[in-house]
Amino acid sequence: MARELRLIVDQRERNVELLDALSSIGMRVEVMMLPVGDYAVSDRVCIERKAIPDFESSLISGRLFEQIGRLKETYEFPVLLVEGDIDSFRMNRAAIDGAIASIYIRYGMLVLLSRNALESAQIIKAIASQEQYADERLPSPKGGLRAYTDRQFQEYVIGNLPGVGPKLAHALLEHFGSVREVANAAPEQLAKVDKIGKKKAARIYSIFNRAYQQLEP
Repeated sequence: MARELRLIVDQRERNVELLDALSSIGMRVEVMMLPVGDYAVSDRVCIERKAIPDFESSLISGRLFEQIGRLKETYEFPVLLVEGDIDSFRMNRAAIDGAIASIYIRYGMLVLLSRNALESAQIIKAIASQEQYADERLPSPKGGLRAYTDRQFQEYVIGNLPGVGPKLAHALLEHFGSVREVANAAPEQLAKVDKIGKKKAARIYSIFNRAYQQLEP
């Protein structure tokens, strides 16, 4: 009997329809914070899912290529999954095709299209089956690639704080100058960084300063 397929889903991924579809086709879903991407399939494959409107807006803003760059730094084989009716694209189709070609040529990143949540779930399951059954690779939130610079390690440490992520990690490190200074900052100092509100600042402060509590054996 084949073992259960596993999947790590980023806790910020709120697509309930897709999560339900994944469960309905027999995938075991574990929710946690991922430093990049939405669905970690193995230690070398992570999927970034975008609905068509988000794909177009992130393409126009340039945010898409920043995300892709971070995915490629962390996972050997990142995948971009674009979900929705292809007739709903607002941009010129030639521009869309050019962007997809650029993603593949510049980053070696596969771009897949799906029409709906169920089709996305089936694609994710097919990739997981190849990785976990054929190659015996299990999902990992860290990927199989290591950060090669101190800067990348620093961003990874701060980016894994609750509610932070890569962009806020960069902002915090730019503001305070080091991991130590972020850890030593008071909540009111943390809250001065753009998009770090009082609640998030208090949570970050708590993580750095609360006593470690071991689980009972």
